[in-house]
Amino acid sequence: MKKFIQSWLINTLAVLVAVYTVPGIHFKDKSLLTPFITSLVLGILNAFIRPIIMLLALPLLIFTLGLFMLVINALLLYLVGIVLQTHFQVDGFWAAFWGSLVISIVSMVLNSFTGRGGSRFEFRRGPRPPGPDRGGNGPVIDV
Repeated sequence: MKKFIQSWLINTLAVLVAVYTVPGIHFKDKSLLTPFITSLVLGILNAFIRPIIMLLALPLLIFTLGLFMLVINALLLYLVGIVLQTHFQVDGFWAAFWGSLVISIVSMVLNSFTGRGGSRFEFRRGPRPPGPDRGGNGPVIDV
């Protein structure tokens, strides 16, 4: 239950960032519950409809090397705007596209900072790699 609430809060913050940064995405009413309901509906659609769309679009996903996921995310956000049209509005596809991109980036960053996602940031300071003047074979890029 704790993981669900944490994920829901992160998605709510990501939706709020998208609403305040992307023109064409906005709440119609100023209720405090609207962002929470919007992120809940987005999460439900992502859980149940996204796998079906991904299966149907599998050839496009393979052909575009996964970039078609951006279109799928935009369509799902646009669908949330249709479902919640009295509370949440997405003006068009491009607003949904940029909004879904913002939501994805904000969610990924917040999930990695909270340890919720599959990726983590680690900052480590170690000895410098040997350079050409210290007996090494040339420049080294440490990743």
